[in-house]
Amino acid sequence: MTKTSIFTPVLIAGCTILMISFAVRASFGVFQIPVANEFGWPRADFSMAIAIQNLAWGIGQPVFSAIGERFGDRRTIILGAILYALGLVLSAYAITPGQHQALAILVGFGIAGTGFGVILPLIGRAASPEKRSLTLGIGSAIGSAGQVIGPPAAEAMLQVFPWQTVFLVFAAVILTTLLLLPFLRAPEKTSAKTAPDEPMLTVVARAFRDPTYALIFLGFFSCGYQLGFITAHFPAFITEVCGPIDPGGMLAGMGITTTSALGAAAIAVIGIANIGGSVLAGWLGGHFPKKYLLAAIYTGRTIASAIFILMPMTPTSVLLYSAAMGAMWLATVPLTSGLVAHIYGVRYMGTLYGFIFLSHQIGSFIGIWLGGKFYDLNGDYTLVWWIGVGVGAFSALVHLPIRERPMMAQTA
Repeated sequence: MTKTSIFTPVLIAGCTILMISFAVRASFGVFQIPVANEFGWPRADFSMAIAIQNLAWGIGQPVFSAIGERFGDRRTIILGAILYALGLVLSAYAITPGQHQALAILVGFGIAGTGFGVILPLIGRAASPEKRSLTLGIGSAIGSAGQVIGPPAAEAMLQVFPWQTVFLVFAAVILTTLLLLPFLRAPEKTSAKTAPDEPMLTVVARAFRDPTYALIFLGFFSCGYQLGFITAHFPAFITEVCGPIDPGGMLAGMGITTTSALGAAAIAVIGIANIGGSVLAGWLGGHFPKKYLLAAIYTGRTIASAIFILMPMTPTSVLLYSAAMGAMWLATVPLTSGLVAHIYGVRYMGTLYGFIFLSHQIGSFIGIWLGGKFYDLNGDYTLVWWIGVGVGAFSALVHLPIRERPMMAQTA
């Protein structure tokens, strides 16, 4: 028997789509200051657009996942890419906060159709059970590598073009994902052997009645809060709070001469560290209880963020925190999605994970919105950081009572 490679066409194509989608999504924080400065808006206005985008992503995720399971993943990705590009194009011509906030709904739905909630279940169903956790980890890692590319690319283009042109470029890039659709043909045999012979609503209703599902839902909230706040506000936070860049230092030698460039570089460092962290989490999830790994990750985030806020803010502390946070950034995704697949099966994994992901995006909405709101009220982000520390500790605790075994085994 020959050993098949884990890097199948489905995994490679799926990761590429995720990487492109995530590169654009992770870049919106870089636009905070340029957009606000052009129109003279308070920070909360554009923050609200990003917050609405994240909430729309969360609301749209179970819907797009269900569409994918009913009508096919490729049709769902086509719809998502079109909505994503359309939202970016129209946003390039938006001139009021209300217009940006309304169009953020289109962008959020577009991310839902091209992001983790659709692609991870697709590559998860295409993988064997023993390789599934590692496959989800690789998908999370390579897909989110777009975070390494997107913010620095946006920052570089903003030095040459107005932000509106950068939005149009990103829209064109999103549409290139459609070229990968012919490779997204997941084999049916994996899902056919493991799928319950039950309708979707029956499986979803059973999960909704399960306390474990509620605990996973609540636990994913803090992940969204922390990631949403940092992605949207970290570049602006660093630009305004961090100490000056040494013109003769190592960072200046790497082309990082301003705090705005450091902000984009910090998001990229998070993305680089996330690659290793997500793959490692996926591998560990195949060998150890996922709930304990998730509790450990949330504990690590809580400690790292508390230390970062208490220490003096320097370029070195920013990059160290970015590396530490990045190692735990999306390590929760393969473990959380893998937990859903392990307990409830892979047949309707997309829909069930989509509802869990809604909690993540509610957290993102609150983190992004509070960041802008409290900045305008207090002139800093301190309180929002400490709320993130608190919800991280909550998530670490809430994962411990989870019953990590297949639903059928629990009811037998």
